[in-house]
Amino acid sequence: MKVIHKYALEMSGESKLLTLNKGYRMVRCEYVVPQKQVFLWVEEPLSAEAAQCERWMRVVASGQPVPDSYRYVDTALDPFGPEAYHVYELPMHEGDSANPADWRSAWTPRAVDRVLAS
Repeated sequence: MKVIHKYALEMSGESKLLTLNKGYRMVRCEYVVPQKQVFLWVEEPLSAEAAQCERWMRVVASGQPVPDSYRYVDTALDPFGPEAYHVYELPMHEGDSANPADWRSAWTPRAVDRVLAS
């Protein structure tokens, strides 16, 4: 059997740690107007024996730089405004649950890197 769970993601640009059952599949992402928040729906195996894994997710506004190693998941649109929010899964090694807050230094736009290098 399987089940779909709903997870609220951080809108502040901070990463959110999700504990998921292995074999999960992200199925939907949506901006929910009354809560003014992005939610992610994840299909997971429903088994007491299912191993769990931790995954860091981050919401990024349009136009914000994203490291090449981040994996795009989906986009959530604000139906009453011009905003679009993009959900990314952050890379991590199996079993690694370190908070990627220190990865902000990796969020340097490539254009800025080119300007600084010249």
